[in-house]
Amino acid sequence: MPEKSPKPVSASAIEKHVYKVFPNDMNSHETVFGGMIMAKCDRLALVVAERHSAHVCVTAAVDSIHFRAPAKGNDTLLFSLSLNRSWGSSMEIGAKVVAENSYTGETRHILSAFFTFVALDENDKPIDVPAVIPETGKQRQRFANAEIRREGRLKTRAQLAKVSDDDKD
Repeated sequence: MPEKSPKPVSASAIEKHVYKVFPNDMNSHETVFGGMIMAKCDRLALVVAERHSAHVCVTAAVDSIHFRAPAKGNDTLLFSLSLNRSWGSSMEIGAKVVAENSYTGETRHILSAFFTFVALDENDKPIDVPAVIPETGKQRQRFANAEIRREGRLKTRAQLAKVSDDDKD
């Protein structure tokens, strides 16, 4: 199969997808339910992965979800996601969510997370995806950092497999 042409980050990125917070989005602490934000990030990350790969994709891992600040009633959430790097059939997508006060315009960075997706062919087997071309200094930094996170994921997976093998005795 011929190698796929690399694609720039901007070809699949989502910038400032808007979601207005309503009372049904709140938890018992009167802040936005974190699971709802995580689910929206996962869906939007899927869009980024499928735009980049041109294939059906599935979530393989979610790393480093950091809730930095709460979102509140009357906030507007702004979701920005972009492809950080790809390897074979897998891709890392970074997500950042900002809460904007709808009346004052004040913004707060409320969440950062990293999603790993795998592209699948028509037989549900992993298929190679295009390389990603970082276009800015920030994107080049994310590209480099993605490799560090991937190495960490692979090391952790190997360590856990060893522990699981040791438990079989």
